[in-house]
Amino acid sequence: MLSKFRAFSSFQSSNPKTSALHFLLQFTASISSLKVVWRKDPKLDQAIENDKKWRLCARVVREVLNEPGQVIPLRYLEKRRERLRLPVKVQTFLAQNPGLFDTYMDRIRPKSDLVTFLRPSDRLNRFLEEEKMIYEENEPLIVAKLCKLLMMAKNKVISADKLVEVKREFGFPNDFMVTLVSKYPEYFRLYGEPGEGKSFLELISLNKEFAKSVIEKRADEESRLTGIRVRPGFVWKLPPGFFIKKEMREWVRDWMELPYISPYEDVSHLDPASPEMEKRMVGVFHELLSLSIYKRVSLPILGKFCEEYRFSNAFTSVFTRHSGIFYMSLKGDIRTAMLREAYKGEELVDLDPLVEVKKSLLNCWMRDASRGPSI
Repeated sequence: MLSKFRAFSSFQSSNPKTSALHFLLQFTASISSLKVVWRKDPKLDQAIENDKKWRLCARVVREVLNEPGQVIPLRYLEKRRERLRLPVKVQTFLAQNPGLFDTYMDRIRPKSDLVTFLRPSDRLNRFLEEEKMIYEENEPLIVAKLCKLLMMAKNKVISADKLVEVKREFGFPNDFMVTLVSKYPEYFRLYGEPGEGKSFLELISLNKEFAKSVIEKRADEESRLTGIRVRPGFVWKLPPGFFIKKEMREWVRDWMELPYISPYEDVSHLDPASPEMEKRMVGVFHELLSLSIYKRVSLPILGKFCEEYRFSNAFTSVFTRHSGIFYMSLKGDIRTAMLREAYKGEELVDLDPLVEVKKSLLNCWMRDASRGPSI
């Protein structure tokens, strides 16, 4: 591969268009001829498995909180098990997660028989209050994150309904489209009503402080600490026992030497099939995963934003071709893109405040469950 790049340098002629075309053909051919075999990463798969209990609890909690008065007859919840993907009976779930809900007896209708109802426990309510406080304390960061998502998008516009769908992935409050958007009219303009399928959120002013990617900030920090200018670049590292063929290693080395292109730069002048555009696309995926609270997003969710972020129909191949930057998990029969550098083994290196409080609450539930049900 290096010989190809040297050949390109010596090929420079009086016709720059011919030279550029020659390089593009070589690069495109080199990509299409390289096949990267997907390999399972048990530790990153385990990171997803570790959150399985929390995701299950969160689905049930949302179901109860969305009920009038935030209470529900146990038998009603039992009928919704399939939709909630609850693998056990509700009574078993409650025994496995003590402290999540309180149970009490009441009537569904006047003069009807008494039945068991569920309502949020005091502990759950305290957690919900703490979560609300975290949202309030981190509001500037949440606003910056929303601005960044819009800054990377074509025309700085994204479907409001799509943003609402990914609120949990990026740590946005449930009502962010109402509270935050209206609170910051200097940044956001909402067209239409979310939920109607034709609403859009537009970024109407740019803040230069938001226009630096995670990679650029890291390079700036390293430059400050060392006193030497550090070039922005991706962290590329495979876990022990993972290997790629020599030709792929050479291709990666040459690709890494291409200048980093910020996901916030205007790239309308770039050829969609150029190596620079691929590097920019990798940068967009890296930034999106960095902005997510778990540093991972399922491919079906990323696929919703193909138009806004100019992803090609074959965008999923990026995660296997650049396997030193990303990992594509197949855990739970859902393809999930993960940022390798964000994990040490199966644990996140840096915990988002929301993840931290959720992890703390889950640990309490698990300790309670290990003690057995109280009598």
